Amino acid sequence: MRKRQPKPLAPLTSRHLGLLLAKASQRWNENLQRHFAEAGFAQIRPAYCSILLPLFEEDGLRIGELASRSGLSKQTLTTMVRDMEKRGLVSRRPDSRDRRATRIMLSRKARRFEAVAAPILARMEQTARRKSPGATTAELKTWLAALCEPVS
Repeated sequence: MRKRQPKPLAPLTSRHLGLLLAKASQRWNENLQRHFAEAGFAQIRPAYCSILLPLFEEDGLRIGELASRSGLSKQTLTTMVRDMEKRGLVSRRPDSRDRRATRIMLSRKARRFEAVAAPILARMEQTARRKSPGATTAELKTWLAALCEPVS
């Protein structure tokens, strides 16, 4: 029986999928930062969106639930929440049902930002949709979400 030869690996180039995804993410964040600054929210880093968006959906999440929804480790989340507290975006409050637990609450400033962020993100998604005529936005989001899963 003849053994199959493995397929040769494609050469590594600047068109590598991983690099393109990283660069697209970098550019996305640069554009977000610019738009946030133009709207008067220069202190809000694009990385904060990982925490803000789940809180916009449901304010007052516990740290563990917020970590799960944001896809961040509890350690990373705790560091970012501390920074966001200093910037007046969120506050930590003890859970009324479990004193050991902490809930993260949006500030008024964060709520004002939500009204500004929504149209910025909608415009950016619209631009992304125009640049990807072969796939619907839902298909693109499903594909990107799948890429966020751990690789075995």
